[in-house]
This record gives sequence, C-alpha cells and structure tokens, in this order.
Amino acid sequence: MAYDEGLAERIRQYLGADHDITEKRMFGSIVFLYRGNMAVGVTGDELMVRIGPDAADAALARPGTRVFDMTGRPMRGWVVVAGSAVTEDEALGAWIDEGRAFAASLPPK
Repeated sequence: MAYDEGLAERIRQYLGADHDITEKRMFGSIVFLYRGNMAVGVTGDELMVRIGPDAADAALARPGTRVFDMTGRPMRGWVVVAGSAVTEDEALGAWIDEGRAFAASLPPK
C-alpha cells in the first residue's frame, strides 16, 4: 500500500530543518525518526504515532485513533490516527510533537 505523500509533506514542513530528523521508507510506508528512533509515520492515508505504552490509553480515547496493528499483533505504545482526524495543521502538529517527545526520551541510535 502506498502512503499519502501529501500527509508526508505536511509532516516534513512541520518538522522543518530539524537535523535530528531522518526519513526512512519501510513496508510501503514512510517513517520519521528522531535521533534514530521512530516518532511518526504515514501508512496509507493515516498517521502512525509512537507515544509509548504509558500514554496509549489516553491517546486511544481521542477521536480517530486505533491501536497500531500491522501484522495481527498490536504494537503497544503506538497508535494510528485517521487522516480525517489530522486535516487541521494544529491537530497534526500536536500528534507529531507527541511522537517526537517520546522518541526524544529514548537513547539515540
């Protein structure tokens, strides 16, 4: 499945020239890594966000979210946000900030 290049470009614009961010294509998706740790990504027209296991319940209570499950095995600490829930730049930015904050809490790779 291809990813939504428009959503990926919005993420790029939001992240700006942050030298700690790199991009990587994986499994038909694109992910954005902060110091080598995945923070957010785009799969299809949805946003993947790594928020950590402690924030999962609160994140899943927000509109348009579901557990990230690519292979039939849910990934704790990850959520998928429907594209319709991130049409506003403010909503997208909030999710990106959460993903980047969690990735920043991990040791660099």
